[in-house]
Amino acid sequence: MTVSAERLRLILQGRVQGVGLRPFVRDLAWALHLSGWVRNRGDQVELEVQGPVTGLETFIQRLLQHPPPGARVETLVRRTVPAEAGAGDFLVLGSVPGAITRGPGADRAVCGDCLAELFDPGNRRYRHPFIHCTRCGPRYSLITGLPYDRARTTQADFPLCAACGAEYADPANRRCHAQTLACPDCGPRLRLRDARGRDIDGDDPVAAAMARLAQGAILALKGVGGYQLLCNARDAEAVARLRRRKRRPVQPMALMAAGSASLGAVAEVGPERVRRLLEDPARPIVLLEKAPGADAALPGVAPEVPWLGAMLPASPLHYLLFHEAAGRPAGTDWLQATQGMLLVCTSGNLHGDPPVLEDGAALECLGTVADLFLGHDRPIRHRVDDSVMQLRGARRVMVRRARGYAPKPLPLPMEGPSVLALGGALKNTFCLTRGDRAFVSPHQGDLDTPQACRALERAVRDALDLLQGAPELIACDLHPDFFSTRLAVRLANERGVPLLAVQHHHAHLAAVQAEHALEGPLLGLALDGYGLGTDGGAWGGELLLLEGTDFWRLGHLRPLALPGGDRAAVQPWRMGASALHALGRGGEIPGRFRSQRLAPDIRRLLHRGVGCPETTSLGRLFDAAAGLLGVLEVSGYEGEAALRLEGRAQGHGPMPPLSGGWHLQGGVLDFAPLLEWLSTPQRDAGEGAAVFHATVAQGLAAWVLQTAGERRLGRVALAGGCVLNRLLMTDLRSRLEEGGLRVYEPVALPPGDGGLSLGQAWVGICHLREL
Repeated sequence: MTVSAERLRLILQGRVQGVGLRPFVRDLAWALHLSGWVRNRGDQVELEVQGPVTGLETFIQRLLQHPPPGARVETLVRRTVPAEAGAGDFLVLGSVPGAITRGPGADRAVCGDCLAELFDPGNRRYRHPFIHCTRCGPRYSLITGLPYDRARTTQADFPLCAACGAEYADPANRRCHAQTLACPDCGPRLRLRDARGRDIDGDDPVAAAMARLAQGAILALKGVGGYQLLCNARDAEAVARLRRRKRRPVQPMALMAAGSASLGAVAEVGPERVRRLLEDPARPIVLLEKAPGADAALPGVAPEVPWLGAMLPASPLHYLLFHEAAGRPAGTDWLQATQGMLLVCTSGNLHGDPPVLEDGAALECLGTVADLFLGHDRPIRHRVDDSVMQLRGARRVMVRRARGYAPKPLPLPMEGPSVLALGGALKNTFCLTRGDRAFVSPHQGDLDTPQACRALERAVRDALDLLQGAPELIACDLHPDFFSTRLAVRLANERGVPLLAVQHHHAHLAAVQAEHALEGPLLGLALDGYGLGTDGGAWGGELLLLEGTDFWRLGHLRPLALPGGDRAAVQPWRMGASALHALGRGGEIPGRFRSQRLAPDIRRLLHRGVGCPETTSLGRLFDAAAGLLGVLEVSGYEGEAALRLEGRAQGHGPMPPLSGGWHLQGGVLDFAPLLEWLSTPQRDAGEGAAVFHATVAQGLAAWVLQTAGERRLGRVALAGGCVLNRLLMTDLRSRLEEGGLRVYEPVALPPGDGGLSLGQAWVGICHLREL
């Protein structure tokens, strides 16, 4: 190489570690006869490349246009450096510390090439439950530090055998620099135990586990990001036993199948976009419409709702269970055929606690739930639950953002100071911003138990260490009693940084502002179950005007009383009683809800106005409708009344809005006429639910359009947990767009409380920039 050759230093940012980019760069340089080196620095890839100008430009073009599978170069920074005399080779150098700008990669399901080897009897990794390459496998769940190298993963405890070492060093092998590289000789190892921790003898733990599953046993399996509980989904007694032991009596549970074809008899998987989402490397749970006969085929799996949460295997271990059930066919063609075995797959935890990570803790916590435990000796460093997605036509809606998506950073509209935001009390996530990126954590869950609170604190502190976080401000919810708020106060005091409390619905809508880079005045409709208002009230049906760090409450739903306070949120009959009282028909409460022994007491509370704070929540309006129609009197899980109501409406079919079903005056939207109509005794629940959805959509749209016209605004943001209601939002969005508004909803994050932390962080960034 002559000294006159040009030499470039390139910094690559994006999804560039753990995807085989360094060996790809080396191979590309060799093919173009270029010299230099490549290495990981922090969470970036840094390289120097030297050669003729035409060769360098070809190198950059191919790197950007045809990177290896799973890689994505979002940013390339280049500068010319002095050429080196005598340079002739291109090397992969050892990683060095550096700034963290993009964070660790997300976990990915096993790729097609690894699946082919997994089911090839002649391959040395045949039926190896830890088969992975640079294109697939765990990342975030096992990383202990950055740069991403084997030494900074929980795989570091498993030295490579000679054969794996050769693959790791071979630039022609797709496992070159695969940090999770493993085989049957170098581990990890499976272990099958009973509920008392005793080893179950046998040469093949997978075969023994599947045999017991087929007989009705409940299996605790160590998945990618934590333990899961599995049972035969066609076995009604096994499903009922799992519900009973886990104390999850009615909440729908997810279904796992070997492939999309195996779901066809129980769910609607026809459109190609459905199959693509099911087969995405993130392997989300996808909410699918049930096929006719689904409930009979899967008794007790997802009762009383028209959707089925379905997923495909996320790890080789999951695939091996189905392979065993199918009789161990060679090759992968069997995955495209219908397989009879379907498994319930739900998180490995007791009600309210986070999923278990460690083998010992699994036996202690789940010993009364599972009959046997299929674990292994590779630790899980970070807890990651399953992601959940919803499809609305061609649009994807994130219900829960976790494995496969988090903690991939989200772009922010501008660079700003670092902010840590702690989210809310339900469906918690936290967010750390760096420059023009926001790292939103995987779903942390509800903070209802001490175990959940401790898990959140550990996850926050781990993220600050991993991402080298030094926040200049900590943001939280306005509610002082949330654990996330108390943790924010403690962290702000520890670090000597200011604390900013952000109103709940402001945060919901600010998350939409951040994701869609919306500047200037913006109309926002926040629809959910509860958020503490700036007046100390229980908000949940709010029309806001947002600009900068400020917001103004332009209107709200007409308040309803919450008889008994928070208990009304889990007992829809109480909201039905509240609606009757608001209509001047409180005397009907004891007779209407005669199955509830407290109905006379609730009537007296409402009459006296004692213990009955008011709420503007749309979620509680749904509860009132469910109570009046007899759809549900007591909820078994959050949002059950709304889900059942939506299911009844979908089952009935479309209905026109109720004529005169709402009033709008002084910014207050009042659905009293609709509640009066719903309260007619013996009203058909399906018809009532359909009319309810259509009327609420019509009223909300009229409210927003009238306000937008008065304020001369052309855009509206929609957020809050009620935005997950497909029937309501499809109708509402259509009406708003027909009225000339541009409508923005969350895309990368859930519209519910899982997106609060991004909104809090964005308000925090704007607050600091205004100082």
